[in-house]
Formats: sequence, C-alpha cells, structure tokens
Amino acid sequence: MDVVRLARLFSSPRPVGLSILCHLDPLRAQWVGGREGPVWPRATGWIRPAPAAFSSSLSQLPLGSQGQKNTGSLSSDPGQPSPTATQEEGEEESFGMLSDKYSSRRMFHKSTAQLYNLRLKEQNIEDDEEGELEPKPRRGPRNTPYWYFFQCKRLIREGKLAEALDLFERQMLKEECLQPLECNYTVLIGGCGRAGYLKKAFRLYNDMKKRDLEPSDATYTALFNVCAESPWKDSALQSALKLKQQLQARNFQLNLKTYHALLKVAALCADLRMCLDVFKEIIQKGHAVTEETFSYLLMGCIQDKKTGFRYALQQVWRQMLSLGLQPSQHGYNLLLGAARDCGLGDPAVASAVLLRPREETALLQPPAGGRKTRRRAQVGADRSLSAKLHVEALERQLFLEASQALEGPPEPQEARAPGQAQSGMETKAEPDHTVALTSVAPELPPWGLEANLLTPGAAPLAVVSFGTVSTPADRLALMGGLEGFLGKMAEHGLRPDIKTLTLLAEVVEPGSPAESSLLSVLDMHGVEADLTFFNTLMRKKSKRGDLEGAKALLPVLAKRGIVPNLQTFCNLAIGCRRPEDGLQLLSDMRESQMTPNAHIYSTLINAAVKKLDYAYLIDILKDMRRNRVPVNEVVIRQLEFAAQYPPSFDRYKGKNTYLGKIDGFRAYYKQWLKGTPAEAAPHPWKKFQTKTKGDQDTITEADMDKGPGGR
Repeated sequence: MDVVRLARLFSSPRPVGLSILCHLDPLRAQWVGGREGPVWPRATGWIRPAPAAFSSSLSQLPLGSQGQKNTGSLSSDPGQPSPTATQEEGEEESFGMLSDKYSSRRMFHKSTAQLYNLRLKEQNIEDDEEGELEPKPRRGPRNTPYWYFFQCKRLIREGKLAEALDLFERQMLKEECLQPLECNYTVLIGGCGRAGYLKKAFRLYNDMKKRDLEPSDATYTALFNVCAESPWKDSALQSALKLKQQLQARNFQLNLKTYHALLKVAALCADLRMCLDVFKEIIQKGHAVTEETFSYLLMGCIQDKKTGFRYALQQVWRQMLSLGLQPSQHGYNLLLGAARDCGLGDPAVASAVLLRPREETALLQPPAGGRKTRRRAQVGADRSLSAKLHVEALERQLFLEASQALEGPPEPQEARAPGQAQSGMETKAEPDHTVALTSVAPELPPWGLEANLLTPGAAPLAVVSFGTVSTPADRLALMGGLEGFLGKMAEHGLRPDIKTLTLLAEVVEPGSPAESSLLSVLDMHGVEADLTFFNTLMRKKSKRGDLEGAKALLPVLAKRGIVPNLQTFCNLAIGCRRPEDGLQLLSDMRESQMTPNAHIYSTLINAAVKKLDYAYLIDILKDMRRNRVPVNEVVIRQLEFAAQYPPSFDRYKGKNTYLGKIDGFRAYYKQWLKGTPAEAAPHPWKKFQTKTKGDQDTITEADMDKGPGGR
C-alpha cells in the first residue's frame, strides 16, 4: 500500500515529492517519472542527471508508519507551510545552543589523572564521615585467590609486608570483591609473625573466622610465632595463653610445629619453667622431640641471665646428646650466646651438678626400636607417665637449690682415679681463672683449656671445682676454648659460619692469641667476612682502650672491599677518651662526607661526662647543632645529669673553679635546647600502616605508650 501511494506522489501533474527532493538537495535531485511526466525541471537546468544518486536516495527512504505520516503531510494544501519546514527552522534557531547542555559536566570519559585526583579530593572533603572513597571496581580480567596468594608470598619474601597487606585488602577485597581463602590469610599472618605485628595478625585471624574459614595448623603456628616476635612480651604472652585456652576448649590437637612455636613463645616471653611445661606436654602428646625442640629450650635458658649458662650446659645440652640427637649449627650458636649473656650461678651448685657422671644426668633415654615402634609405645599411658616423670626429674635437677646440691656431692677424684689422684694436684688461686688444673699438664693449649664440658662423658680429671666464672672468656674456657669448641663442631660434621665466628669474637679473651687468630680461622674455613664481624673486633679493642688497634682494622676492611658504616665510627668513638681523639673523629667523618648520628654523639658525650670536661662537652654540642642532628631521649638524660650540681656542693663556702665551668655549661645548654630538633622513637608497627585516614589500624600516641596489651 505504501508503494502505491509513493507512485501516485511522483506521478501527479505537479509532483510534491519532487519539491521535497529539491528542497533537500537541489543539486542532486532529478525527475525520474515516466514518458508522460513533465520534463520542465530538466529544461530549466536546475537538476543535473544523476540516476544512481537518486536511486540510492530512494532506497534509504523510511517506510512503514513513519512513511505514512510523511505522505499524509505531503498530500495537504501546498499553500500552507509544512510541519517539516517549521521543524527545520527550529533546528536552525537552536544551532550552537547545545554547549549549554554539556558545559555543566565536570568529567568526561577521556579524562586525566589530575582531574580524577581532584574529584577524589572533593568527594573526600564532602563525605568525611564515610572515610575514604570506595575505589571503583577493577576493569579487566579477574585474578584468582591463588594468584593473590603467590603475589603476597613473593612480596613478604622480599620484605614488603605493607605492600602485601595493601594488595590483599584494597585490590583483592575491595576492587575485585573476591572471596578469600584460608591460604590468603595464613600467608599474611605468617608475614606479620616475622615482623612481630601482633595486632594486625589477630585482626586477620578474627576476619578469617567471620568469613567462616577454618584455620589450619599453619595458621595457629603463625599466630604463636607473632606472639613470640612481638616487641611487647607481656601482652603477647597473654594473647598466646588465651589462644591456647581456646584451642584446648575445642579439643584441637596441635602438631609438633605448632608446639615449637608455642615453646618459642614460652622461651622469649616467659621463663624456663613454662618452657618445661610445654616440653612436658609435647612428650605427653606422643610427639618425638627433635634437635629443634632442644634449641628452643636453649633459648629459654638464655633468658635467665644469672644461671642460664649452667642450665644450658647442665641438662639441655647433655640431655639432647643422651637421646642421640645431633646438634646443629644453630644449637652451637645458642651455646655461644648463653656464654656471652648468662652466668654460671652459684659455683658450689655448678660444681655439684656439672661434674657428675653421665649416668646420673641422663634422665631421658632414647627408646629402643624403630620410629613406628616408638610412636606406638608413646601412645600408651604407661609411656606417657614415665615420660612425665622424666621431665619432672629434669625440672628438679634444673632448679636445684644450693643446699640440695651439696647434700649429694659428686664422687671425689680419688675414688674415680686413685692412681692419678696421688700425683699431686694444684689449684690455681687466681680469681680470674675458672677451673683447677692438675700439675701433670703444666703446658696449656694455645687457645684454651683441656676441660671441655660439651663432652657427654664424665668431667675431665683436670677439673676439680669451679671458681669465679665472671667473664664470657671464662665460660668459653669451660667449653674447651676456641680450639676445643671448633673441634666439637668438626666432630659433628659442622663448619662455622660468619655468625659463629662473630659470636666467638665476642666471647674470646680480649688481647689473647685466640682473638688474633680469628682472621686466620676465618680464612681457613673459607668464610667470607662481613662488616659486623669487624665491627665486633673494633668494639672490643675500643672498650679495652686500644684506639690505635681499632683503627688498624680499617686498612683490613679496605683490603677486603668492605665499606665502613656509622656503626664502625660509633665503635671507634668508644675508644675516644681524650678530647683530641673525639674532635679528630668528627673531623674525619666530615671529610668522608658522613654525618654523625645521635649514637655517635651519645658515645662522645658519655666520655666527656665521665671526665667532667665541660669545654669538650660544649664543643660536642656545637658540632651537633651545626650538623642539625636531632637529639634523642638518651642524650637528653646524659646532658641533664651533667648539668646537675654536685649533691654536697655549697656555693657559699668559697670560690670553686668547677662551679664556674658548670654554670657556663648550664647557660649554653639552656640556649642549645631551644634550637635543637628532637627525635622521637619510631613505633615498630608504623612502617606497616597502609592507611592514614579513617582506618582502625592507625596507632595513636596512647597506643604507642601502652602497647597492644593495654587496648
């Protein structure tokens, strides 16, 4: 029907459709009627022949309901203005006015990063109550939770815990809205455990439980580890005990790795008695103790600074050897740490306990049979009861009182070796020596004594009793000295590393041949020296007052290609006991383009305060002010002590040159405080904060003072 009307439109004597085509495009419109139709448009020359263009225009004309409307309008009176012309006039009038419609838009699809940042800032200012703006959903392919697990694991291995937390919380949870798995939380809790970030670890654990995710053994191991590494030991111990109670209420069975983490908490946050309680529970649950278990017991012994060396050497080390366990390099390093930091306790008790035969000290015997037989036997109640009794006996021997130890003294030397006891025995009366030697061996080894209590057998005949054991070198002598200690390591197939040699440098006798031979021992075992090893040697020489000997190690550093750091100059500052040496050190650092830190100035101030040299003290403060070094709490405490008047001083009794010097220092110190910046101790968790506004992780000053346990 539409085609018929269209044909009538163009076949009329004066076609209306032709006028429309001419109005649309007068240059291309043409008359295409039949032979009967008029040909006046061609005659006038208005229209050039273009049949192809017109045929294509016809093919694009709309049909249907809209076409009917158009034909209806065209069939009206030609003398009146058509609606199409009115619409076209309206469009011409509105041309150029569309900019008002789009000019109010503030953001287009193709925008810049600066405009987007301005928009975020405006919305943050307008919506402070909601915190930071929720990020847009991330476009592109969605990653899987396992992909985020490996990415967080890689970042944590590189020491980027803050980036790993931001990747998990912002991109995975907020942008991609993924449902996390147990492994995503466990790897982050493990990273927080290595850094001691206790608050964040337990927050992740609580979020994990809210999402109905079941924690694994690795999750609980990481939680106990973060308690052990936390800088606030008291609150960390409370958190660990609370977690343990929750697991016991659920009847959750811990594996050996988790027990080791709990044992680490007891060793670093509690005392040796709690370590033995955990050790007793490990044996009762049927777990086979390993060398790592005794390593944590050694760590617990080191916490007792008074008698920790006797505990480590008396029962822990000997019981480990009696079970047939091979010590590791870490175990030997812990023994050196105990010799450096802990004492032997009462010499009478130490003599009564350490000089016993092996049969009386070996309480835990290795079970007969293979591993399967041992496990079946440990499951039984009788085996658990006997193991419990053995651990209780071990605990009684560890915490033996002096009166109880002297009731049953060890067998005398005459009964053990009647032939050698008659050969005469000389006891050295020097208080610095630790043991008594027989006169049979008058020549001592070059690096120590023949006495080596690391041997699981009976004590050597050369040892009669213990005297005053006051220095780390004395305690090293009980382990055979430098040569004997390295010999015992070689017997177990172990080679010393740089940490072992650094600990040996701290415990050897200062100025002895053993200290001089450390470099040759280091080259003999093929160990590459580091800066910490040389800094340890410099500190020992500086404490002894041998500043020239400490400076003589600087060419050795340059020969090995090691660059000194601020710790090296701080060790040299310990030996600067004269004002000339201290000022020369500051001048050398200025020439080396190194700015001294507060620790170096604190060391020099300590030497000046001990000699009451206020002129030297003012020179140090002037150099500190010139370098704009912020002062810390330790320096302020030292200067406040130096600015105090003597307790028994009376200014009215007479003139005193000391009073004039201290008054001059007090006047300069008061002015110096006004222009010197202060330095606050950084919070250990500040570097892990990923959000600064509207986040619950933000730590306030009160939290920094109280620690996590006070909240």
